[in-house]
Amino acid sequence: MIKISSKPRISHAPSGAFAALRQRFIAAQDGSLTILALCLFLLMVMMGGLAVDLMRYEATRTTLQNTLDRATLASASLTQTLDAQDVVNDYFTKAGMRDHLDGVTVSEGLNFRNVVADASAATNPYFLHLIGQDSLDANGHSMAEQRVTNVEIALVLDVSGSMAGTKLTNLKKAAKEFVDTVLSSDPENRISITLVPYNAQVNLGLDLRQRYNAANIHNVANVNCLELPGSSYNSVGVSRSTPFPMSAFADWYSSTNKTTAYVAYDDSSYGKMDPDMPFCRNTPGNIIRLPNNNIATLKTQIDGLVADGNTSIMLGLKWGLALLDPYAQPMFEQLSAAGKIPSYFDSRPFDWVDRNSMKLIVLMTDGEHVAHTIIPNSYKTGASPIYRSVGDGRYSIRFTTGRPPIAGTNEYWVPHLNGWRATAYASTAAGAVMQNWQDIWAVTRQSWVAWQLYARALGTTSGTRNSVYSAQMDAFQDPSDSAAVMDSQLQQSCAQAKANGVVVYGIAFEAPSTGQTQIKNCATSAAHYFNATGLQIQSAFRAIASNISQLRLTQ
Repeated sequence: MIKISSKPRISHAPSGAFAALRQRFIAAQDGSLTILALCLFLLMVMMGGLAVDLMRYEATRTTLQNTLDRATLASASLTQTLDAQDVVNDYFTKAGMRDHLDGVTVSEGLNFRNVVADASAATNPYFLHLIGQDSLDANGHSMAEQRVTNVEIALVLDVSGSMAGTKLTNLKKAAKEFVDTVLSSDPENRISITLVPYNAQVNLGLDLRQRYNAANIHNVANVNCLELPGSSYNSVGVSRSTPFPMSAFADWYSSTNKTTAYVAYDDSSYGKMDPDMPFCRNTPGNIIRLPNNNIATLKTQIDGLVADGNTSIMLGLKWGLALLDPYAQPMFEQLSAAGKIPSYFDSRPFDWVDRNSMKLIVLMTDGEHVAHTIIPNSYKTGASPIYRSVGDGRYSIRFTTGRPPIAGTNEYWVPHLNGWRATAYASTAAGAVMQNWQDIWAVTRQSWVAWQLYARALGTTSGTRNSVYSAQMDAFQDPSDSAAVMDSQLQQSCAQAKANGVVVYGIAFEAPSTGQTQIKNCATSAAHYFNATGLQIQSAFRAIASNISQLRLTQ
């Protein structure tokens, strides 16, 4: 029998279809991957958008900064004649960014110009606002300045005889303008100028000459030239310990009357010493002017330049370079302590490798090398066999050997008496004084001495007198180096200057072809060489003056 319960039966087990659906739902992961992919996609879009905004920002900022740098650099140049602010505005206008320029500040003085400019540009980001960055402005700032740094200049100027007249006038005008241009923009005492005039010699002046080991000192005022041997060109500077003979103050050139009669030692035509004949002359205006920056002082010295003598370009450059050589620094300290150099220049010359200094030589000539004679050391200074009467100043000379038979035992020739005596001639009881060679040359010319005191005394015929005269003149004078050797010495110093970073400007001023070649080869480059005629020398000096400062972007 089948029994039927009266209570309903409830089952907790799922039906087959529902259970299958439930299991599939639990096992399925498609929904979570879709959400993750969506999140990643949104993140990638956002990052790409940020990159686009940043790229737009960087492109704008770069263009802005480059325009600022170019504009400030051009406007800060001391050679820029346009208004500095107008120059900056023009750069931004041409770049299509005029509205982005915020401000320009210009500061300038006598030796500098400083330009500061700021600009900004909004890039209006497309995506950064999604993270709360509603604006992204590109800002630019630039400052450029041109300022004269420490500059040492040597103006090596030809004052030989061929410069007389219009050429010297034009040189003075150009050199003074150069001094004005260079120093008027230097309130900080950064620039020093040394003047080195040269002809056959370079007159150092007493203050400078005393710092060297001079020999054969003759003590003639304003005559302080040293004779440098060829070996001195092997080094940049000039030794302060090696003895160098001073150039004699002697009239080697003027002729005399070779008569058998007496000609007075002070005869203006045939006996008297001509002070314009020595190779080193008593010309205060042609003395080296030690480093200075006083415009009036330098211009006064330039105005005082005098044209005379031969041409020794290599000596001018040698001394110009020597006064830029750091080897001279202790000497500059001494000169500064003695009040001969401004105290703020006592640390000069700077080291060759000093990055904050610049050394320049301006070498100018209108000629070419000319060989000249040198008075041998034995005739420069020291005792001579010549005596001078204390009373009337007339001369006699003693010969201990080599006298002609007519002299007999008498050793003293007296030219104005045309005879020999046993003692030196004296017009009064005060007697006669033995003369030093420098005393002789200060009064009478070499040719007079050779003829009146030697030839007339030792020669007995016209032929023997002329032979004695020629031999004595040869003894009084030695030839200097040839022009070719002088050219070589010049180029040796030029090479040393350039090797040590000295900028050499060369000006051939109406010079012959040989002189032009020497100056051109000496200059730092073809761009540093000027071949000038007439008033073109002013243009040459102007061009050089405009290049003595350094332009730099400072920020």
